[in-house]
Amino acid sequence: MSTQPNTTGTTPPAPRPAPAHRRVLAHGLYEAQITLRNGEQLLVSLILPLLVLIGLHRAHAITDIVPEIQTTAPGVLALAVMASAFTGASIATGFERQYRVLAFLSTTPLGPTGLILGKAIAVLCVILVQLTVLGGTGLALGWEPDPVGLIWLGCGVVLGAAAFTALGLLIAGTVRAEATLAVTNVAWVLMGAAGGAVIPLSHEGAGALLLGLPSAALGEALREAAIHGTLPVIPLLILTAWVVTAVLLARRFFRWT
Repeated sequence: MSTQPNTTGTTPPAPRPAPAHRRVLAHGLYEAQITLRNGEQLLVSLILPLLVLIGLHRAHAITDIVPEIQTTAPGVLALAVMASAFTGASIATGFERQYRVLAFLSTTPLGPTGLILGKAIAVLCVILVQLTVLGGTGLALGWEPDPVGLIWLGCGVVLGAAAFTALGLLIAGTVRAEATLAVTNVAWVLMGAAGGAVIPLSHEGAGALLLGLPSAALGEALREAAIHGTLPVIPLLILTAWVVTAVLLARRFFRWT
């Protein structure tokens, strides 16, 4: 490398950051790689949902109390979306905030908005891997989703990812990292077990009151799309309300340090 001084009398151009879309995409892919290489995150986001899917399929062969694969497969996809968008993203963000990584990255050309968009891209990349693995396993076990309904299922996945990412960032930006770890893990288990994500809730009595939960709305949206091939209007509207509410609250209360 040449060390000769500049004798032309001109000032060399200052380095410029890459275009915004390239910065966001690079950060998103980087975070996705870190998540997929993290054994603990991989366990929660992929291995556990896979075990739930296979376990429920085996349980249905023993007792009719457990729904068949046509019902449980979309529910497990909902569980996986919550694992990545809610649990994984919030825990990572919480510890980044505690160690002041967020405050540092927000001062780079990536900026606060680019940082959040990069995290959203990372979540979608992980979800794409989950859909491939879990969807392929479901098909091997006999799942037969409606072909047209897969379009609406994709819409539900994206909207559900947005809702749970916003909720996760809201928690990560307002409480300590250790509290984020505990709250999101417990909430994920409760929403998966009794919140209507995996197993459908009753539409009568107390069960009907829980249909407004984001987990129930996501599960209902994916099941309705996969089983009936129709646009799940009500569940998607509920998810949209959660997206708007969580984003507004996160913008108001999120702290970078």
